[in-house]
Amino acid sequence: MLHPRVFLVKNCMMLSQSKQKFGLQSSKQKFPGFGLTHNWVKRSIFWELPYWKTNLLRHNLDVMHIKKNMFENIFNIVMDVKGKTKDNIKARLDIALYYNHKNMELVYNESRVAKPRASFVLEKNAQLLVYKWLQSLRFLDEHASNILRLVNIEDCRFYGMKSHDYHVFMQTLIPLAFHDLLPKGIWDALTEISHFFRDICSSKLNVEHIERLQTNIVETLCKLEMIFPPSFFLLNGASPYTSTVRSKSWRTGPI
Repeated sequence: MLHPRVFLVKNCMMLSQSKQKFGLQSSKQKFPGFGLTHNWVKRSIFWELPYWKTNLLRHNLDVMHIKKNMFENIFNIVMDVKGKTKDNIKARLDIALYYNHKNMELVYNESRVAKPRASFVLEKNAQLLVYKWLQSLRFLDEHASNILRLVNIEDCRFYGMKSHDYHVFMQTLIPLAFHDLLPKGIWDALTEISHFFRDICSSKLNVEHIERLQTNIVETLCKLEMIFPPSFFLLNGASPYTSTVRSKSWRTGPI
């Protein structure tokens, strides 16, 4: 991994070698090394600021919002929440096109189309067990909201969750909620992504720990890609933001 200062110098040299365009023409320009060492096609106007080229951290991601998106993606797809799950008809068409999961492809029967239940989707009885277990949880004062008031078993949904509730669920409850209900390989991958967010938000980090997180998160994301459909990683998905969060912690320390 390049040291942040080395990466910064190379970035500045690349951007200084070309005349920059802004506006409608910015997307048509090509920087030296395009397609080989980078895929940049435009330059942010922030580079006009005199201190921007020496600024080590040029972004400020909202980690709580990323955890919220990650939790919703995982929970909605595992619990098969209607209208929210990423495992829909279009996702199954993508699986037939890009993946080699014959057991997850759509089944056509005359005028009907059936969607086989995926291994990462819980059965209805298991879903009810999860919701009832969540209703029975009790936390210390001010640790989290009263989960009992957030769970609606009839609709099989959560209502009124706050950012800190997503934080608690993502870092603590996901491994516990799905333990013994999902296949071991899937549960292991979800536990690893949960532990990643727990570690990245710990009060202390050292270089060795961050290097280990960097290696582990790549392997974890590869596991998730082998389990979930491509739509799981689109829009509010995990892959690019999770890697960037790790990169941010390398420069700034605990998040």
